[in-house]
Amino acid sequence: MEKTPLFRPAKTASVLCIGIALATQSSKLFANSERELLWGDTHLHSSYSFDAYLNQNKTADPDTAYRWAQGQWIMHPYTKARIRINTPLDFLVVSDHAELMGVLKHINENDGGFADEGIWKNFKRWFAIRAIRSAIADGTGVELFLDALPIKLHHDREDPVKDPGNPAANDMLGDTSPVEIQTWHAIVDAAERHNKPGEFTTFTGWEWSSIPAGANLHRIVISPNGGEQAKQYKPFSFIDGPYPEDLWNWLEKTQKETGAEFIAIPHNSNISKGYMFDDKTLDRKPITAEYANTRMQWEPIVEVTQIKGDSEAHPSLSPEDQFAGFEPFNYYLQTGEEAYKARPGDYVRTALGRGLKLEEQTGVNPYKFGMIGSTDAHTGIASAEEENFWGKMAYDSIPENKAGGTFSDEGSGPKGWDMAAQGLAAVWADDNDRQSIFQAMRRKETYASTGPRMSLRFFAGWDFSEEDLHAEDFADRGYAAGVPMGGDLYQNGDAKAPQLIIRASMDPITHPLERIEVIKGWLDSEGNNHEQIYTVAASDQRELPVSGQIAAAEAELKDGKIISPLKGAKELLALWQDPDFDPSQRAFYYVRVFQMPSKRHSTLDGEALQLKESNYPKLIQERAYSSPVWYNPKS
Repeated sequence: MEKTPLFRPAKTASVLCIGIALATQSSKLFANSERELLWGDTHLHSSYSFDAYLNQNKTADPDTAYRWAQGQWIMHPYTKARIRINTPLDFLVVSDHAELMGVLKHINENDGGFADEGIWKNFKRWFAIRAIRSAIADGTGVELFLDALPIKLHHDREDPVKDPGNPAANDMLGDTSPVEIQTWHAIVDAAERHNKPGEFTTFTGWEWSSIPAGANLHRIVISPNGGEQAKQYKPFSFIDGPYPEDLWNWLEKTQKETGAEFIAIPHNSNISKGYMFDDKTLDRKPITAEYANTRMQWEPIVEVTQIKGDSEAHPSLSPEDQFAGFEPFNYYLQTGEEAYKARPGDYVRTALGRGLKLEEQTGVNPYKFGMIGSTDAHTGIASAEEENFWGKMAYDSIPENKAGGTFSDEGSGPKGWDMAAQGLAAVWADDNDRQSIFQAMRRKETYASTGPRMSLRFFAGWDFSEEDLHAEDFADRGYAAGVPMGGDLYQNGDAKAPQLIIRASMDPITHPLERIEVIKGWLDSEGNNHEQIYTVAASDQRELPVSGQIAAAEAELKDGKIISPLKGAKELLALWQDPDFDPSQRAFYYVRVFQMPSKRHSTLDGEALQLKESNYPKLIQERAYSSPVWYNPKS
């Protein structure tokens, strides 16, 4: 790497420590400095998902999704245009909803029966099927989807599964299992066909879509194993069990019976009504060490950014952070009016802090997770690029359709322009194959991007130097003297402050970098959570404070061009040492990297439509979030 001037806080924040301390991570013995950076999407829906099909994705099946991800030309399911991704992905998970998997597609494209049963044996079923086929035919599928959504939460902070806003599942269609199993086998076969170890990796997976009273508790389940094991089970749905513990118990049982491995990835905690990362279990019981261990066994990473908004931080919860609240999504997936309210259990930064407190109480941290991003597109098209964004739903793929409401009664909900063109999962893996990527996720050596493929790597330790930061064997030195993102630091016998060596480089086909920030959270002696942000590197040789943030980059849009006094940087490096360290306090650190301002997809649509005004941000700053490193005061 070309040697770059080092931008870092002066004096107290950059004093190097001398001596030896213990730095360990559970997987350190298996560290591989030759790990490669791989990009993928773990959350993509095809035409086999009921809501995707209802919203005009009738043709983009798993094969289409895999072809797009590998850079092949495909036909868009709604516009029928010939399209292709700008830069192919390294891995992909097609994660269709377990609930009614393939059923609506089957109803519309067949006679409507299930297995050997005819529709005439059940009049209610006949009526429901007829309504479904009619809605699909006349383009009113979204209204049908709205009818299936739960109603608003009635009793906040009580068990939402038992809330009146969570009516029992409609059994009008009867047993759809034969179609769901047939569809699952087709999904598995597609993953097997497109898996090319060393070149392109596929995983079997699905979405468990529990949404009691409109509280989004969804998880993406993925497995690195092959088709033979995957066909031994049927994907577990919220109808099989609405509590996360139900899912974890099923994963445990199925793993023992089949030998299949699993992880579950929570997503859209931003609209969980505070339940995703709560200080109690969903059924309002105290969180125990057993619960925390079980959760971390199955959920080592979370999806922090996607099309339905960003879940990193919210201005009301992190008021000192000028960049909190990126791409907000202030809508619940429900019917009935309920104003959006940000709660601590909705956002990963407050969840990380809550985890420190729960660890102090129980001995185990249930929220010791890494971070990834993914799209949650329902088009079969994993598009996270502002200039090549194809919407959440197939219908919203063209600019003129994005003014209509989605997921709402009377069009009052989010529109196509409320959706964000994001995100992607980045992993540091030994190889491009299923087990290597899966193990990278397990050890949390991952990070999230809102779309651009900026490279980010950092190590935390005690005795790094500027020479280590600039060394060609940067990774060798990082693994030897510290831990990568996702790791744990333990200190014995002295009060040294942790150091971070950080390298970030721009996506070569998008925009330069603007800054690197370190976000620290800690628990004080009285059990109170705190957070602090440090700007540790910035482009254009701007002066950095010892703590706090420098001003946001100046930029404006003029005559369709972005005007800024800043040029940005191809790469940014930082050697940083915590100036406010207390060795007795539990803490976490993660890194946030920003691009220079760029045009949002709504701005590009506005230019194409020649709109004069817009209620959406003209410019945004794309970013990446690393998995944290945790400091533990006891070895």
